[in-house]
Amino acid sequence: MIWKKEGCIFLKFLPLILPTKIMSCNYADGLSPYENKGILGIPEEFDSAEEIEEKINKLIEMLENSKHVVVHTGAGISTTAGIPDFRGPKGVWTLEEKGEKPNLNISFNDAVPTVTHMALRCLVEKGYVQYIVSQNIDGLHLKSGLPRHYLSELHGNMFIEQCNKCRRQFVRTTAAETVGQKPCGGTCRRACRGGILLDNILDWEHDLPEKDLDLAYMHSTLADLNITLGTTLQIIPSGNLPLKNKKHNGKLVICNLQPTKHDKKADLVIHTYVDDILTKLCKRLGLEIPNYNHDEDPTKSPNEQNQEWTIPAQNVKEIEKLFNAKQKAASAQRKAGKSQFTFFSKKETVIPKKKRKADEADEESKVKAEN
Repeated sequence: MIWKKEGCIFLKFLPLILPTKIMSCNYADGLSPYENKGILGIPEEFDSAEEIEEKINKLIEMLENSKHVVVHTGAGISTTAGIPDFRGPKGVWTLEEKGEKPNLNISFNDAVPTVTHMALRCLVEKGYVQYIVSQNIDGLHLKSGLPRHYLSELHGNMFIEQCNKCRRQFVRTTAAETVGQKPCGGTCRRACRGGILLDNILDWEHDLPEKDLDLAYMHSTLADLNITLGTTLQIIPSGNLPLKNKKHNGKLVICNLQPTKHDKKADLVIHTYVDDILTKLCKRLGLEIPNYNHDEDPTKSPNEQNQEWTIPAQNVKEIEKLFNAKQKAASAQRKAGKSQFTFFSKKETVIPKKKRKADEADEESKVKAEN
């Protein structure tokens, strides 16, 4: 599938070598100057406690009745890890206009996944979320133990290097000291003849990674529910991907402290901290959010099984086959003058873990009583 890019605001990077200890603000300093950084410093909004409870209940209902859920993550999910965002009231670019620097500033090597990162991994493992599309380059989804099969990284990853010849990707134990797809790790780890390892952080003139973008586009279109977390959705094409399911009766949920340009198109908007949303969500689903585990972090505990980060071509073919079939069916229904086509039939309601346990206990009591 060939992606035709829209007019875009892209992150721009200088082709330079960064300081050895790469701090989150040092990375921002490496971005090349440009005028259009979007709307900065929009005031944050907070829903009341009552509104949050009501909206979490609605989100759970939507989640349990959806078959294909895609989550879109932005810089806002990493602030509690010590990594500043860009356009928030205390974001890098917002403060830059005032000649200031963010108080948050941690080494990428020292940053660990947040509650949100770990909750998303849990939701994927339990089948509530089918795919994640991320704009973040901090590597925290990777560190959380989330398998590559469930993730598109549209702007790159500080902990990934890619061979310029065979295009395979490998996990680094430290953040790359370069940006802009420059040599960073010697020769290809798979003894590819003449292959040189490059960082995979995009420079301003680079196209988004084709496989990541194709998978993100197809999953977002197929989704009956797209959820955005911690992003103002200003960068495109990533900021428009959550809307791709709307023409097929898909739903959109936006979770962000600042208003976004797509709020009016959303079926639900939640204004509070994403960590709080995911904590409440998992608790009510009867899911325990795992703690970050050093041994499950490929950057900290490398082994033969967790060091390749290449998207298998078969993964793209499988989702493309489903995507094309659904598009064909939708087209046929439109030509027949029928109502809007829904890509996925309604999923049976998932019974929460606590209710399942209660039902099991009741059943056991009945059996004992009968005996």
